[in-house]
Amino acid sequence: MSTDLVINVNPKSAFSEAIKTIRTNLSFSTIDKELKVLLITSPQSGDGKSFITANLAVAYAQENKKVLIIDCDLRKGRQHEIFEVMNLTSGGYSNLILNYKDDLKLKKYIINTTNKNIDLLPTGPTPPNPVELLVSENNSNFLNQIKDKYDIILLDCPPVLGLSDTMIMTKYSDANIVVVSNKKTKVESLDKTKKVFAQANAKITGIVINKASTKDNSYYSYYSDEYYGTKKKKKRG
Repeated sequence: MSTDLVINVNPKSAFSEAIKTIRTNLSFSTIDKELKVLLITSPQSGDGKSFITANLAVAYAQENKKVLIIDCDLRKGRQHEIFEVMNLTSGGYSNLILNYKDDLKLKKYIINTTNKNIDLLPTGPTPPNPVELLVSENNSNFLNQIKDKYDIILLDCPPVLGLSDTMIMTKYSDANIVVVSNKKTKVESLDKTKKVFAQANAKITGIVINKASTKDNSYYSYYSDEYYGTKKKKKRG
């Protein structure tokens, strides 16, 4: 069992309860619309976005929801490592986009993981032009089709700063989560991330602070979008 999936390894830990709290907070954050596609990103690499994405997927699966994780980080995706599956050069997200058509056999590309209710679309081989693939009509057609096959889809997207990949994907998401790293992510980076989202006319639904130790031994804190306003509301797991 992957040690990254803390919610499986230690389901009663403070971290596992915290992940479930994020799941609940997201439901309240999108109460006026259906939460079908959730995008997770970070300002920079190393903040733990893939780790948070994977554990959130398990939390949703535990509610008996059918979950798909799409590893959109075509340059450095690691969901296949977390779920311990093969990232075949003949499969994955990059190949699916290249070859997509309405009658495409998705089972060639989407992998059933050993975690109940969770399927994974790994990156596939790294393309020379990730942005061109993500912005393509094939990608749009696929994402619009796949929504009918799952209860919730998690998009593990690349870091925001320096890359345009994630902003392309916000057009398909119902909520956007930014994962930052405690004592590592600078306020300036978070401000730049906010501006990038604003330029794309996309809203940050919430901030997850990873690797944060609080008095109640939680590993993270969750901030609503009010983090950027005059009010600041903090919810701890």
